[in-house]
Amino acid sequence: MTPKKRAKKPSKSELEARVKELEKSLNEAESNAEKYLSQLKYAKADLENTQKQSKRVIEDVMNRANGSLLQQLLPMLDELELLTTKDGEKEKLVEGVEMVFKKLQKLMETHGVTPVEALGYPFDPFKHEALLEVESIEEPDGYVLEEIRRGYTFKDRVLRASVVKVARSPKDEIEEDSKDE
Repeated sequence: MTPKKRAKKPSKSELEARVKELEKSLNEAESNAEKYLSQLKYAKADLENTQKQSKRVIEDVMNRANGSLLQQLLPMLDELELLTTKDGEKEKLVEGVEMVFKKLQKLMETHGVTPVEALGYPFDPFKHEALLEVESIEEPDGYVLEEIRRGYTFKDRVLRASVVKVARSPKDEIEEDSKDE
């Protein structure tokens, strides 16, 4: 049998050199870690500041837009105030309210608010809210018979659905009765 060759033990000076090399590498790694941590802290602070600034800008834009809309509503408020404080004929009061109504409609349209088409159209659950189903032979099944409260869209998005009565064919009830028997 041949004796196994033993690995040569490093000398003390080689071990000391290796320890110094590892300590140097460790110090560099710690220095890099501190540098990266510092950079991360600055980046996080910058991100938080940017988020706060963006939030302030968005709030400012929203406030300006709301202020502009409210400013356009003020003349109508003034006219309604005049109408309620004047002693006058009923006809003038009605005429004044109609004028304010038309101005308000025009203002809404200018800002992208439009009424939902309902009367005589097929029921659309995304635009209409059915309050009642009413038997009708005049309108086809599933069509809107009456608009109880008008709905509105804002730039193709429903702000408020129309509340409607929907037509139902009387024959449906007859068919249901015959199925039950």
